[in-house]
Amino acid sequence: METEKQEFVDFAVTARKYKTLLTKKYQNRKVWVNPSAFEIQSIIPGTILEVFVNEGEVVKEGAPLLILEAMKMQNRIEMPFTARIKSINVEVGSRIPKDSLMIELEAVEEE
Repeated sequence: METEKQEFVDFAVTARKYKTLLTKKYQNRKVWVNPSAFEIQSIIPGTILEVFVNEGEVVKEGAPLLILEAMKMQNRIEMPFTARIKSINVEVGSRIPKDSLMIELEAVEEE
């Protein structure tokens, strides 16, 4: 049986440095990525019931974008800030998983 070579990694806690081995679970984890403000992602899996906007449209902050049904509850997804709809990646009736990119936005110059 072949043994794997393990590497020690450095980490610091209150100005003291330590060495440790990383577990397989930690090494295989989903790496956190800073979310983009210009991407509207689903936070829960569900079904798209209605889409209120079109691509290319400028939508004001607080306006409804779509309705996502999850666990028999209708979740109204609203516009976080004024922007233009770059692309809509979902359609009515489609089932989407968690962290699915639903709508992409692009900056718009406010008048």
